[in-house]
Amino acid sequence: MINGSCCCGAVKFELLNRPSMIGTCHCSRCRKLGASTIAFVKKEDLNWIEGRELVRLFEPTAPYIYGRCFCKICGSSLGEILSKEDSFPIAANALDGDLDLTNQFHEFVGEKPSWYEICDNAPQNDGHPATS
Repeated sequence: MINGSCCCGAVKFELLNRPSMIGTCHCSRCRKLGASTIAFVKKEDLNWIEGRELVRLFEPTAPYIYGRCFCKICGSSLGEILSKEDSFPIAANALDGDLDLTNQFHEFVGEKPSWYEICDNAPQNDGHPATS
């Protein structure tokens, strides 16, 4: 079991299984929202402990289609934790402890700021990685 929470501790959840993968998005929107590294989880693995009612959704404007969630008290980014999809990304920073996973991809590297250096060998993509 993997515990997760926001910075103030008002939002708490657990994952019944380890995320399937983690990756880093370098788009300006993810950086602004403080959720560049994301962990992909299955809906059935997410168990709310407390504070679900404190999670707010930032609705995107075109061309973006993915909403982003955050704690209404402390503002911690939670990724797409309210998603209705079977699998979705949550902000890796919301997970407590070590995942024992390594970064598996970088996306939107063309939007990466010059001050950020990619220091791993994970594949780099101009957009979302191709799925097989």
